[in-house]
Amino acid sequence: MKIPGLSPSGSIRQRLILQLLVLVAVLSWMLYISVRTVASSAVETTQDAILGSATIAIAEELRGGDDGVGIDIPYTAFSMLGATGEDRVFYRIVIDGVTVTGYDDLPLSDDPLGGLTPIFYTRAYQSETVRIAAVERSVLVSNRPVRVVVAVAQTRSAQDAIVARMANRAAALGIGFFAVAALLSLLTARSVIQPVRNVAEAVRRRGPQDLRPVDRPVPSELAPLVTALNQFIARLSGALFRTETFIAEAAHHIRTPLATLRAQAEIALRQSHNEAARAAIRGMIRSVDDSARSVGQLLDHAAVVYRTDQRADEEIDLAALTRDVVAAFGPAAELREISFDLSVPDQPVTMTADRLLLESAIRNLLDNAVKYSALEGLISVSLLVEGGEARLSVRDRGRGLSGVRSAALTGRFRRGTNVADVIGSGLGLTIVREVATAHGGEFRLTEREGGGACADLSLPLA
Repeated sequence: MKIPGLSPSGSIRQRLILQLLVLVAVLSWMLYISVRTVASSAVETTQDAILGSATIAIAEELRGGDDGVGIDIPYTAFSMLGATGEDRVFYRIVIDGVTVTGYDDLPLSDDPLGGLTPIFYTRAYQSETVRIAAVERSVLVSNRPVRVVVAVAQTRSAQDAIVARMANRAAALGIGFFAVAALLSLLTARSVIQPVRNVAEAVRRRGPQDLRPVDRPVPSELAPLVTALNQFIARLSGALFRTETFIAEAAHHIRTPLATLRAQAEIALRQSHNEAARAAIRGMIRSVDDSARSVGQLLDHAAVVYRTDQRADEEIDLAALTRDVVAAFGPAAELREISFDLSVPDQPVTMTADRLLLESAIRNLLDNAVKYSALEGLISVSLLVEGGEARLSVRDRGRGLSGVRSAALTGRFRRGTNVADVIGSGLGLTIVREVATAHGGEFRLTEREGGGACADLSLPLA
């Protein structure tokens, strides 16, 4: 869900999961390389031990005599080499620098030999890579020591096959490790983010009027965030309290002087016998009434805006509230010989809402109807319950909308073109619309058939 005014810079959960997955992938790769390297080294060490044993077995069977060196290659030497696979085997025996048997082009070691301790090296031979073991020993021939070098080579097919199998197992182990670690990463990311979600959920479930500090156990890393949130709530609570106090004081300090000024003007009107002065005083009284009405509705609008954020919901009877407000408008309507046709259910119409907000909305609807109705007019007020909502309708036979759209008339300080001679501030319908919105309802203003206007305020009962 995209929140207006919020510019997300990415998800902490996604970043954490991505970082953990990258770390797991690196560790899995390192595990694969480690297992493959260890396996290759272990296989090569084992193969070298077998190859070295075969080479030593051949060297130990050499016998010296008066006629030369006797060579008897044991069968066990080659059977040991054949036990690990079907590799090709090559050998070479050199006496005093002369190859006497075997493959005379088999490479010898460039390093000095160390007796019967094999030296191992790898060379390319006959289009294959072979592993070679070489030993050296002295044999007495005619009481003279003769240097004999024995070299045995074996191809690496079996060794490579074993290493490949071990590598596949290492890869499977790495993939399994990655899968398990990835699952653990998801669970870890969820566990890390869960405290943040808990705090957000605790704040989200609160009503507009609940400005208590957040008091939940959180990890130490979230403590600065919760502290800052509580400090903000404290500042907001103080600002709202100052706003409410200012509205109440402004209503008192502005309305009282205007009422005093109007009373003094009426006294001057009764005492004056000059028609020009009396006309000027009447204009003054009209201006005072206009100002008082504008100031009153401005303060009412400010109060409504404040209370929509600080609603004090309670269980109320909308039918009884409608009767009370209509009865309160009786004297004002009688001055213009206007009567009310009230139709509300006898049984209670119960709903949970802010009583002062609804009372303000109903009062403004009736005030508009009385103000714009003709003398000796009739205003119909009805309350119906349909489909889980209550609809309050106020119908008059006044001036109507003159073709102006409802959305234009419910805007702040907007008035119709046909009511310029009537005192008004253009905030009455705005207040009704905002009260409806605050309670999840709807306000509609339409032309009434036969002349006049029809105002419908729909409010959900649940």
